Amino acid sequence: MKKARNILIIFLLFNALSALTLPVKSNESPRREEHSGYLSDLERDVIDELNLARSHPETYADFLSQYSKLFVGRELCEPGEITIITNEGRSAVNEAIRFLENQKSLPTLTASKGMSKAATDMVRMQETTNRTGHIGSDRSTFYDRISRYGTWSGSCSENIDYGYNSARRIVMALIIDDGVRNRGHRKSIYDQNFLRVGVACGQHRTFKYMCVIELAQSYSEK
Repeated sequence: MKKARNILIIFLLFNALSALTLPVKSNESPRREEHSGYLSDLERDVIDELNLARSHPETYADFLSQYSKLFVGRELCEPGEITIITNEGRSAVNEAIRFLENQKSLPTLTASKGMSKAATDMVRMQETTNRTGHIGSDRSTFYDRISRYGTWSGSCSENIDYGYNSARRIVMALIIDDGVRNRGHRKSIYDQNFLRVGVACGQHRTFKYMCVIELAQSYSEK
């Protein structure tokens, strides 16, 4: 039990990796892609949850209000689950709720096959290792990877969650952004300029699950 508890504490620390954003000015409008048969059920669910969080932030505030009741200090105490020691505890959840209550509705994101391929590249580079973060084992950055499959402009960002295989928990964790001082993952989700999204979910040696989310203002598939 102690070992599992320690692993979960480490997971929360790694889940606090900052999101990165690279801004570039552009007047190009995004090209929409209507088909997403290349995505798994979980990956489609993650996009649906992101769009729910963007278009109805008040609904996500309600989710987090219920979630906050599971905390005792810094401990997340879910019935039937191992207690997780978080960095900030309930205070981070309540801060996220206040943010969501004041957040305006944003346009939904459209799935991108090329960006999802880039996310898959990152999953494959990390899934059999203990590595975390945004630099690939080939030293690629996230904007290098999305450039392999298309042309992005405006701005782009990458969020990575480690440890969850539930779409709602993945998105909730990124919005709460426990332990991340600048709330970089949350800022990426609620960047009004982002209109395209790519997602890939897979395994991870240390944290069991991982989910990579690529975001961009504009993206044209190759």
